[in-house]
Amino acid sequence: MSKIGTYVRESYKELTTKVTWPTWSELQNSAVLVMVVTAILTVIVWLMDLVIKNVMTGIYSL
Repeated sequence: MSKIGTYVRESYKELTTKVTWPTWSELQNSAVLVMVVTAILTVIVWLMDLVIKNVMTGIYSL
């Protein structure tokens, strides 16, 4: 049980003294970047799905 307490104390110390937390503006910029990349990847996957659907429809209609 003492190992768990040691782990919690050391984790708290590391999180409060050694970790560099982002500023609010850095956090907002990162969030916007994630949303833009997600939107771009969504469009790419949608286009790939559309192309594959049309190819498979063409193959099955033969």
